[in-house]
Amino acid sequence: MKLNISLIKSTLVAALGGFLFGFDTAVIAGVTSAVQEIFNLSDSMLGFTVASALIGTFIGALAVGKPGDTYGRRACLKLMGLLFFVSAAGCAIAWDLYSLVFFRFLGGLGVGGASVLGPMYIAEISPARWRGRLVMLFQFNVVIGVLSAYFSNFIVGLFDLGLYEWRWKLGIEALPAALFFLMLYFIPRSPRWLVKRQKVDEAREVLVSIGEENVEDELQEIIKSIYTPGGRTDEPLFQKKYSMPIFLAVSIAFFNQVSGINGILYYLNDIFSAAGFGKLSSDLQAVAIGATNLVFTIVAMSTIDRVGRKKLLLIGSVGTALSLAGVAVIFLLNQYQQYLVVLLISFIGFFGLSQGAVIWVYISEVFPNRVRAKGQSIGTFTHWFMCAVVSWTFPVFAKNYGGYTFVLFSLMIVAQFFVVLFVYPETKGITLEQLQKKLGIQDETIDAETTGS
Repeated sequence: MKLNISLIKSTLVAALGGFLFGFDTAVIAGVTSAVQEIFNLSDSMLGFTVASALIGTFIGALAVGKPGDTYGRRACLKLMGLLFFVSAAGCAIAWDLYSLVFFRFLGGLGVGGASVLGPMYIAEISPARWRGRLVMLFQFNVVIGVLSAYFSNFIVGLFDLGLYEWRWKLGIEALPAALFFLMLYFIPRSPRWLVKRQKVDEAREVLVSIGEENVEDELQEIIKSIYTPGGRTDEPLFQKKYSMPIFLAVSIAFFNQVSGINGILYYLNDIFSAAGFGKLSSDLQAVAIGATNLVFTIVAMSTIDRVGRKKLLLIGSVGTALSLAGVAVIFLLNQYQQYLVVLLISFIGFFGLSQGAVIWVYISEVFPNRVRAKGQSIGTFTHWFMCAVVSWTFPVFAKNYGGYTFVLFSLMIVAQFFVVLFVYPETKGITLEQLQKKLGIQDETIDAETTGS
């Protein structure tokens, strides 16, 4: 199957949710110092202010599964776009700390929901041989969003806007949020969701429009993977037969965050400041790190369907663990600060090549069609819950334990290496329905006639 315009357009629009995800989560790095000073916050309260958006993300991730199944992935993505817009506009006019926390929380709901629905939608419209690269467009847009946030913070900082600077930095996100909301009206609904809603004829039309070569065969395979022998399209997630997909999704999300990635990204300017860098220098270093993330994400996109998910995770674990160990040495010895940028760039590069590239692809693949929305929600909830924990506690840990914080992150990545090596299956190159069988999830199947199509 070749890529066609409809498939590319649908993927790119859904992936714009990733851009907003990345922008929203990274833009806070440029305002932490200003917010702490203006609102006279302790380190603990600063951590809570940053984590307020993250509390929204794991609530949004956990809550969006059911609506995503009921109303569709596309319809719920529209709601996420609206949340992004209201959050950005609200942060720009926030009148006190509580209003700022509230609007950041709304943005977090959008991030959590988009991080479930975006990869799931792309996975469900993608052919097997292209699925890794197409789902990675979501992560690519996350990285573009992170880089854009750092660059936007740098540009706004050049205008010396004083007390209003942090408002501009947070409020500018309203523009891409509005674009995302409008573009969602021009893409089709997921063919697998349409089959679940017994709209088989419309699902067939979507498969034809995205260039599927064997439409009827593909449609039959989707139907058989979704409908139970009793004709139901839904069932509980927490069953013994789904234990492996649940473990894979939860563990990859857990290790993704205990690597320290979001704690480092959110407090990047503060880390550089602690190492002796000035404000504009810190903003510029952040742009360099965001650019590195982009470059290595592109490398991962070009290799993920050939090298595979598992190998990328293993390679990245080694590089990220060693890089963080080096950062730990700098802060423990209070020497060699000139190497901090290089080590953080190395960490971000290896992370972008591995965990950053694989997580959303892997979580979107390992669950069968009939429980994918629930499973994606559990995996994404774990990701954002741990992100909130790490980001909330990072300022306190960094202040009290210094370099030992990075030692802990490095050890967590070493643990991940062995879990991936001995437990994780490779998922490249097979359809979502075939992967269900590879993971040992066997059910009786039924014919399309059962669906009433």
